[in-house]
Amino acid sequence: MKRMLAVALVALAVPATAAAKGPSKAEVSGPDLGKTLVITGAESPGTPLMNFAESTGFFPQVFGQTPDPTLRNRPSGTLGSRYKVVYRVPGPDGSTFTIRQDVYPYATPSAVSYMKPGQRIFQVPGGTHGGWFVGDIRLKGTLVHAGLPAAPGASSGGSTPWWLVGLGVGCGLALVGAVLFLLRRRPRPLPASEPV
Repeated sequence: MKRMLAVALVALAVPATAAAKGPSKAEVSGPDLGKTLVITGAESPGTPLMNFAESTGFFPQVFGQTPDPTLRNRPSGTLGSRYKVVYRVPGPDGSTFTIRQDVYPYATPSAVSYMKPGQRIFQVPGGTHGGWFVGDIRLKGTLVHAGLPAAPGASSGGSTPWWLVGLGVGCGLALVGAVLFLLRRRPRPLPASEPV
């Protein structure tokens, strides 16, 4: 209750535009990405960055919200691959805050995100609200549009993953070895015996 009251007092003290300030950029890294994905856009509805921030629960995880859509415990289901998101949030005095979030776009039944509570942002007492958030379809779609593979384990860079190349080479060598072994073991005709 004290935390909620403190957040409300800060929200009144800080101009509304600063209290609701969103990120200026999101950088996504993780498995199957050849490079860090960068999502940008104006701070207005419908831009790739705002679609992503809204679908990952950025705003309730950072500032809190009533009713609270975040969860204190991990949602049930399979999480799949974890991608790390680093948000850059401009401050009212020209400073920049860095907020980190984990995103699981391949989680089933729905994509989810997690933000650690207590990350420093503006003058919010105690920092970010944090928690788990069940995302919507825009979360994965925005990431796929930015370069995330459509399915887990696929390569986004257009090249074949190293483990698949190794598997193919290994199978090819095993096949050649088996053929050579069979050729060496093939029975040879006995020489014709001469009449005595």
